[in-house]
Amino acid sequence: MKNKTWHRVYEMAKPHKKTIIIVVLLSLLISVGEMVKPYLIKIVIDDYLSMGIYQKGIVTIGMIGAIYIAIVLIGNIIDFISSTATNMMGEDIIYTMRNRLFKYTQNANIPFHDRTPAGKLFVRITNDVEDVSSLFKDVLTTFFKDIILITVIVVIMCYFSITLSMLSFIVIPFIVVISIVLTRILNKIYDKSKKIRTELNTFLAESIYGSKLIKIFNIQKEKQAECERLNNDYRNSRLPGGIIEGLLPALMTIAENVAVSIIIWTCVYHWFGISLEVGLIYVFTTYIKQLFEPITRIIDNIEVVQEAFVSINKIYDILDHKEYLEDLESGMILNEVKGKIEFKNVWFSYNNRDWILKNLSFTIEPGQSIALVGKTGCGKTTITNLINRFYEIQQGEILLDGVNIKNINKRSLRQHIGVILQDPFIFARTLKDNIKLNANISDEEIQEAIKLSSAEEFVSSLPGGIDEVAKERGISFSAGQKQLLAFARIFAHNPSIFVLDEATANIDTHTEALIQKSIDIISKKKTSIFIAHRLATIVNVDKIIVLDAGEIVEMGNHLELLKTGGYYSKLYNAYYASLQ
Repeated sequence: MKNKTWHRVYEMAKPHKKTIIIVVLLSLLISVGEMVKPYLIKIVIDDYLSMGIYQKGIVTIGMIGAIYIAIVLIGNIIDFISSTATNMMGEDIIYTMRNRLFKYTQNANIPFHDRTPAGKLFVRITNDVEDVSSLFKDVLTTFFKDIILITVIVVIMCYFSITLSMLSFIVIPFIVVISIVLTRILNKIYDKSKKIRTELNTFLAESIYGSKLIKIFNIQKEKQAECERLNNDYRNSRLPGGIIEGLLPALMTIAENVAVSIIIWTCVYHWFGISLEVGLIYVFTTYIKQLFEPITRIIDNIEVVQEAFVSINKIYDILDHKEYLEDLESGMILNEVKGKIEFKNVWFSYNNRDWILKNLSFTIEPGQSIALVGKTGCGKTTITNLINRFYEIQQGEILLDGVNIKNINKRSLRQHIGVILQDPFIFARTLKDNIKLNANISDEEIQEAIKLSSAEEFVSSLPGGIDEVAKERGISFSAGQKQLLAFARIFAHNPSIFVLDEATANIDTHTEALIQKSIDIISKKKTSIFIAHRLATIVNVDKIIVLDAGEIVEMGNHLELLKTGGYYSKLYNAYYASLQ
């Protein structure tokens, strides 16, 4: 799993190879400067101050001080350039990953969205992407510099005294072993924490979207208790990680001071025959501190790295599942659609076990209006979903104008099918934008669509008219007003096939009658499919298909089906009896 994660990190960093190389080279320069600074002070102590002189040859202490200041200034400038480069790289990775994830969610099929909570996707696109960016912005900025710095310090210390260096490094193996053990523990902690965070965010998203329902059923206290439970679980899942994160820096401080103490004791008591000048002792103790600074930084970044690795794996757990992506490019492009739809021996199941449609066969002729009738769960909406290829059938064929829809480009297919749902979605955009949906539709066509949908009175009553900005999910509009916008939207796009799924359920009787006139005009020219529980709205369609448990039990027009006294007749009589 680790190798897989590192490969994913490499794939993300691959487009930024030049930036990384530049950062490495700049880090090398910074490391050289860091090594030179203590050595300059050693020269001042041993060659000048200990001898009570200010100048040696043409070189003065002031000149050495000027060189020291120059190294500090140049080092800070280089560090600024390096940090800026890695920050820009991190922002670019955020941009790329967030776009990839959003593109995936837009191109993923309906089964993917059925099985993936919206809150989980929000976490992946927001929190997890930010965690990944921290790996490149915060860790990468210092990682190469720290590795180079550690290497250079070790080499220089060994150059001065291998024995003293080895004594100084005694504590490092213990720190490395402890760090590896604690890192593995942290990895498990963060993985569990991420899962709980996803669950918490999913709960929050659902609670915010469902706030009205929560108020209706007066379950605020229960939801608050659930929130507190999830929050508590999340807090408790992170507490062990917090303890470990606090423990590691403390261990590093102890190790650093132990190493410095070993150097001082060795030099003071001449252990192993070692006796160094004051300046060289200063250099050694300074290098020890400089050695532990990058090691401490690397260990401090363990949290960032572990969280980033967990987030990377969770992001790629989505991106790697190519089987959920729809192919929106291949297939036959439809230039003209007459509207003949044929179902031939269609079998369909959502889980490949429980059949929703069983050996279904029927034909809708071009320009014909049909209604799908039956009890809830009999397969009415499933049929319209299959026509749009939101799901793929297991057996049989669905033909459009004699062509198997599996051979038709999905974009092209859906451009010719207009669907109005019972609860249409309204974006937080202007009414014009909600009707156009980025399509090339003129203002005149929009006004005509508003007229056909009988939405003129509603639109003109708004302060901004057609340019009025809807609130999130159209919450500022009534259910009926949103339905009028949905009708205006479908009329403006003028598809070849109309699908209306209980589309007039939230509209008053007067407005419904006006819209019905528009529907009648359109249904005479275009293929129309109606799904209705209010049977009075479908008495004038050309054909009624009656479904029960995924099978066709009756088929005919309204009068024919009433005369037979069968399943439809019972449904119709029960419907009218319920109105009295």
